[in-house]
Amino acid sequence: MRVLHVVTAFPRAPGDIIAPWLIELLRRQRAAGLEVEVFAPAYRGGGNQEFEGIPVHRFRYFPARWEDLTHDQGTVDRVGHSIRYKLMAPFYVLAGMRAAWRLARRRHFDIVHVHWPVPHALFGWAARGGGGARLVTLWYGIELRWVKSRLPWLKQFLKWALQTSDQVAAISSYTAREIAELVNGPVRVIPYGLGFAESLPVVREPRVSADSFLILYVGNLIPRKGVRYLIDALKRLPPTIPAKLLILGEGTDRPKLEAQVRELGLNGRVSLPGRVPDPDLHRALREASVFVLPSIVDKRGDTEGLGVVLLEAMSYRVPVIGSAIGGITDIIADDETGLLVPPEDSAAIAAAVQRIAGDPALAERLADAGSRRVRERFGWDAITAAWLECYNAARQKAPRV
Repeated sequence: MRVLHVVTAFPRAPGDIIAPWLIELLRRQRAAGLEVEVFAPAYRGGGNQEFEGIPVHRFRYFPARWEDLTHDQGTVDRVGHSIRYKLMAPFYVLAGMRAAWRLARRRHFDIVHVHWPVPHALFGWAARGGGGARLVTLWYGIELRWVKSRLPWLKQFLKWALQTSDQVAAISSYTAREIAELVNGPVRVIPYGLGFAESLPVVREPRVSADSFLILYVGNLIPRKGVRYLIDALKRLPPTIPAKLLILGEGTDRPKLEAQVRELGLNGRVSLPGRVPDPDLHRALREASVFVLPSIVDKRGDTEGLGVVLLEAMSYRVPVIGSAIGGITDIIADDETGLLVPPEDSAAIAAAVQRIAGDPALAERLADAGSRRVRERFGWDAITAAWLECYNAARQKAPRV
């Protein structure tokens, strides 16, 4: 079975860190016997034509000097803040549709697997028209919320994309419920997994000691991640807990967060080194006493589609705390595989951290259960099998255009 993955962005060269979980999915599918290929936009006129032996079909859509609508930043954010990108968007869509149709005419694909169906369902539709492949769309949730909050005129496009898909999948139960609000029909829930193999050896470091308790956050520093509530929670902890907070990531909120740290007098207890190399990230996960993902619903109505960083922390047997929101509730079962707290509630975050810091047995129980949940529900064997089942179901449907 030959599968074409339609994506917004894909590593442009070795060492380009983009969607590591997608790379792992492609590796797993290829190991399972599928022929996988990638359809992606070019970046400034170029980009690799293969990745680890996987063919990559790049399409051009603008003069190379300005061809940067994707890869470096969220496309919708760019379009929303620049006239140039607004003008570029129609060229991107039309060029992608033409290139997808021509590719499908040259090469036979059984399945076209569309990631980010807004607007890429159009590419999948064109590829299906060019070669008769079945169309599978994977929904992450953020595109649904973009349309609801910022692009309501695209609501009919959403419905069309869902109704014309041969199979529809969502990364979380939360996203599946959002889809159900738009159309009636079956939706498969297939999460994405870790961006590395689950078999990575984990060297367990001491989690709690008399003189250190490390709280870890990893992710973008943007409003919907709610990092400011985590910083405020640190200030609320009693002095008997020797807690320090390590924040790994970059984003538009960084200046505000740094100012908040200064205003609260937490300079010596909060570190914001930005993005760090993989070895440093893995070291932080080994040493963390607790991992916190304090996501919220932002002003655009956007929230956490799944929360893959929680899976990474749980794979390292770190107890986790997350907001009871979005796809996080697919990962954390409260008081079983982690602790859930209300969004935008610094006091609740502080109380949850205090529980884990004061109860090593609880921390160990949550860490063990979280590690099992990653292996059993979010392991790559289960995810790969779910996609094979989805593709086979799509192939059994009558051809449609």
